[in-house]
Amino acid sequence: MATIEHNGKSYQVDEKGFLVEVLIERDENWSEHVMTTEGIHELTPEHKKVLDEAWRYYKKNGLAPMLRVLSRITGLPCKRIYELFPSGFKHGACKMLGLREKDCF
Repeated sequence: MATIEHNGKSYQVDEKGFLVEVLIERDENWSEHVMTTEGIHELTPEHKKVLDEAWRYYKKNGLAPMLRVLSRITGLPCKRIYELFPSGFKHGACKMLGLREKDCF
């Protein structure tokens, strides 16, 4: 287990950079850190839509949605979600939300 420091806050992460403990609420500081590591320079309305819907789904179901389910919920094609999160939904969006790897497909 490693510790990541960002803007004065510490986060415990696993070997793939996912948080060890799920955040109770979304943490913009953590999201900013992941954006930087993922090469995302700005959150567009499409990014926000994906993140908001994935968080809402997670809070209701205890797991992040599968990509195809998220595509249906947001109305964005899977290809577009991959364009928004180049390392993939799991390693980009789920990590940005502060979910554990085991909570993401």
